[in-house]
Amino acid sequence: MSGIYIHIPFCKQACYYCDFHFSTSLKKKDELIRALIKELELRKHELQGETIETIYFGGGTPSLLSIDELLLIIDAVYKNFEVAENPEITLEANPDDLTVERINDLATTRINRLSIGIQSFFEDDLKMMNRAHNAVEAKSCLLEATRHFDNITIDLIYGIPNMSLEKWNQNLETAFDFGVNHISSYALTVEPKTALDSFIKKGTYPPLDEALALEHFNHLIEITERQGFVQYEISNFGTPGYFSKHNTSYWQGKKYLGIGPSAHSFIGNHRSWNIANNSKYIKALKSDVLPNTTETLTKQDRFNEYVMTGLRTIWGVSLTKVKEMFGEAYLRHLEASAEKFIDQGLLVIANQVKQSSILEEITSLRTPRNDDTLKTTKKGKFLVDGMASELFILN
Repeated sequence: MSGIYIHIPFCKQACYYCDFHFSTSLKKKDELIRALIKELELRKHELQGETIETIYFGGGTPSLLSIDELLLIIDAVYKNFEVAENPEITLEANPDDLTVERINDLATTRINRLSIGIQSFFEDDLKMMNRAHNAVEAKSCLLEATRHFDNITIDLIYGIPNMSLEKWNQNLETAFDFGVNHISSYALTVEPKTALDSFIKKGTYPPLDEALALEHFNHLIEITERQGFVQYEISNFGTPGYFSKHNTSYWQGKKYLGIGPSAHSFIGNHRSWNIANNSKYIKALKSDVLPNTTETLTKQDRFNEYVMTGLRTIWGVSLTKVKEMFGEAYLRHLEASAEKFIDQGLLVIANQVKQSSILEEITSLRTPRNDDTLKTTKKGKFLVDGMASELFILN
């Protein structure tokens, strides 16, 4: 099974913290859609006949596309690839685009999962981030969306300066009140060359507080667990049966195609990425040229990636798999490098996650039940990326 990611590089306005590739001009939207369809046609043989299990519209803001435009792209996927009988098809959407009429129309399509960029239910937070929607729209869209879609995830941001724990808790409680079954939650970060980066350097916005972000993160873990959510990846929390199949495929090393400007693909030992320029992307596809760069991943690259993705998930890093895939020397390196973190209570070697009523539907990683795995502890979750980098094998 494989997945297809489709990048829609348009937004109404730029969020201050965002460093993704997008344009606030829609002038080239029609040309871009034709280019997306052309890329799907040109790349239909790359997955070597594998069945497409997930289709994910990301961005940017895919909900800026009309229903007809979305259907054109979905039809192109079905025309050029073998698609599973009931694929997970996700649309990222902003609350201001999800009117009652729009939600009703979306519910008549093959799209069966909405990823809604709420970020916060508070007006001051949304203004600070320069979000296009307001607090009323955040709640009203969820009220309507939950009437038509069973599978909904929302994004929430924590670690916002001056956000009290009580306010953060209210954001989470509001999400629970709407009955959403998946939450993706990320700490506010400062990416280079973003507006937020500039504001902090100028002193017009307070610097981020890591201690505050940690407090919010720990509360997030505690309260989602009480509500029956499973933290199956560091930033992703889902109730049984509602884990993101598409994102899980990334973490489990499945093949996927990335369609659109700046989109990344992974097929076997090869990774590729498209040019992050709408005009150049369109021009290349008009000439039947794929505007991408490809690299072959070395054994070292694949080991480092497996360690990074594994530690971020409930599946952990299988020591047996490390030995089988990379050899005894890699296993010895991993065990030696992890020792100090194990001593600090940040990592632990435990039995592989077993099938259970909670994990049965989403644990598709087929590993022996008695397989020892390296995992993060609750204490270590917030530090996982830094720890993983210290377990890498570098030149």
